[in-house]
Amino acid sequence: MEIMERIDKAVKENPVIIFMKGSPQVPQCGYSSRTAQALMACGEEFAHVNVLADPEVFENLPRYANWPTFPQVYINGELIGGCDITLELYQKGELQKMVKDAITKGAA
Repeated sequence: MEIMERIDKAVKENPVIIFMKGSPQVPQCGYSSRTAQALMACGEEFAHVNVLADPEVFENLPRYANWPTFPQVYINGELIGGCDITLELYQKGELQKMVKDAITKGAA
């Protein structure tokens, strides 16, 4: 499978997914750490991809949604953004609702 198809499949098959450096339990970047913590604080399960473990994803993900940096959070197949946007949504209480709605919709 071509790399862009693999990325697209991961985004579409997971209601909430973060492409990050490291994992939520062992982040390897401060931005990835803060973003994963915000997602974990929402209390729902989410998927993650360690871009450092997959050079093809690391190289090509910025082209997928025309977003140059990591982490990247997708909810319901749409790019939400990176660290700053995710944290802002969390502080406003919007991220929790978005994540819960995505997980509930995905389970239906």
